[in-house]
Amino acid sequence: MDALKIPGPVEDHNEKNESKENKGSPAHSTLALIDGDPDEADPWDLPELQDTGVPWSELDTRGKVLRVVVSVVKLVVLLGLLYMFICSLDILSSAFQLVGGKAAGDIFQDNAVLSNPLAGLVIGVLVTLLVQSSSTSSSIVVSMVSSGLLTVQLAVPIIMGTNIGTSVTNTLVAMTQAGDRSVFRRAFAGATVHDFFNWLSVLVLLPLEVATGYLYVVTKLIIDSFQIQSGEAPDLLNVITDVLTDSIIQLDKSVLSEIATGDPAARNKSLIKKWCQTYTNTSTVNVTVPGPENCTSPEMCWFDGNYTFTLKNISQTYNIKKCEHLFVDVNLSDLVVGLILLALSLLVLCSCLLLIVKLLNSMLKGQVASVIKKILNTDFPFPFGWVTGYIAILVGAGMTFIVQSSSVFTSAITPLVGIGVISIQRAYPLSLGSNIGTTTTAILAAMASPGDTLGNALQIALVHFLFNISGIILWYPIPFTRLPIRLAKGLGNITASYRWFAGVYIIFCFFLLPLLVFSLSLAGWQVLVGVACPLLALLIAIIVVNVLQKRKPGCLPAKLRSWDFLPLWAHSLEPWDKVVGVIAVKCCCCCKCCHIDNDKQRDHKQIEVYDNPAMCEEKVVDNDINILKMTKL
Repeated sequence: MDALKIPGPVEDHNEKNESKENKGSPAHSTLALIDGDPDEADPWDLPELQDTGVPWSELDTRGKVLRVVVSVVKLVVLLGLLYMFICSLDILSSAFQLVGGKAAGDIFQDNAVLSNPLAGLVIGVLVTLLVQSSSTSSSIVVSMVSSGLLTVQLAVPIIMGTNIGTSVTNTLVAMTQAGDRSVFRRAFAGATVHDFFNWLSVLVLLPLEVATGYLYVVTKLIIDSFQIQSGEAPDLLNVITDVLTDSIIQLDKSVLSEIATGDPAARNKSLIKKWCQTYTNTSTVNVTVPGPENCTSPEMCWFDGNYTFTLKNISQTYNIKKCEHLFVDVNLSDLVVGLILLALSLLVLCSCLLLIVKLLNSMLKGQVASVIKKILNTDFPFPFGWVTGYIAILVGAGMTFIVQSSSVFTSAITPLVGIGVISIQRAYPLSLGSNIGTTTTAILAAMASPGDTLGNALQIALVHFLFNISGIILWYPIPFTRLPIRLAKGLGNITASYRWFAGVYIIFCFFLLPLLVFSLSLAGWQVLVGVACPLLALLIAIIVVNVLQKRKPGCLPAKLRSWDFLPLWAHSLEPWDKVVGVIAVKCCCCCKCCHIDNDKQRDHKQIEVYDNPAMCEEKVVDNDINILKMTKL
């Protein structure tokens, strides 16, 4: 039975249970999301990255030159890995659009559902999850508003939803650092602080928007007050990354907008771009129509016997130059190509991320680490310490504007938070800045719209911008209001002890909860209110009781001063952790047994093909030895 023994987690759980017998069960409560145990050492202190190498002063000339060369090579490799990381995120977005893009376009067609603000919010979340790009989902919304299929008021909740959906990328990136508990605690908290900011902002601003139309009214005043001329959105980092990504896959994103606007012909079109250069010729020709009512105008209508003729503009598109990417001549469906790209991009993304983390760990040592950590995490001297956070917001906005993707920027700083180079207090304003940076890119993109659609497109982009500015005003200026940091730390502590809970969090918050709200919205607002209000009241009551248990337990009845009167599974993750552990052990055992059985069958088949009995006996002995070794393992 030694093979079934789990050396690490089981011992941790036993120690945890022994310590909890005398200390009570603070971790069994949801209060862990609000406050930690003040008696324990702070796990959020940044670790010291020790320099195990030879000091610079003790190196000879050859050693110094060699260290400089190695450092330069590491820097070049790091930049190359960052480039591949950004390109893999771009390919990942294209893969999601190929897999679920048409479904995302279909979701936008039902205006009856979109008229419900909660349904619009959930649709924004789900569509952004499907295409893995808030820019793409926002562009679909803009095209629908420009074409008159969707009003700006109905589009506001969808824009809020895209803000939530885009934050799942860096949360998934944090999952790749689950190997070390301390690193995973910091990385997951650094990623989810972005999630909590978006969710809390929506909880406050969506009801305010429904009641007052605050975002719509303010942006409408801005649009009406300024004479804004159309321009052209700049290409910054895309100029570099498109060289690689366009050689792998190119998408015709206009197909998604055509599906969303109800064009039936777009459903049969492929998202994979075949022709990169086309020419459209429009000419006026005589056509036969059923009757005078089908004529272009009364002046352009004439009759010849039983026939009615009119003049119409006929457009014909000529294909001139084919695209040059890997899938231009592949006879595969969009779904198959999307799944191939999804697997490859995830492989490259995870590999690059792991290599980046290891490379940063080797580079950020000793004096270099202390200098970088001091620059990133030190505040300005009193009385200007409060300025530091706002400068970090500007840095986050500027960097996101350069890379033109909040997902790329927040995913890049997540491993830095994990290894301890950036504190979560500094990652929070950087993430807020990335929210602003991605909206400035959308504003510039909207200014490239034609003159007749410029106003609506720019108003939607300004709604996104004002939403994030309002969220920052709510959750940043006063330290007491920085609730996302406290919630992210609480969730980080939980996931460090129960790493499987991170997957539960992602599935519940980004998939199950939006789908539940969307389903209730389809059933009608009466059903939605009837189900949501009791659940919301129960959640608020639990939070209030948790806070009173921690701050003023004397205000509560004796029974409510702890949750021990409930079954253990109802207020603790410990029983669930045991269930997950048992399931994991059984799955591992099943996989190992299947592996051994397959090896036996394969070896039996190999033995049968030998004509020499001596070779057969020798092979049997080898197989028995191998099976015994595997059994011992």
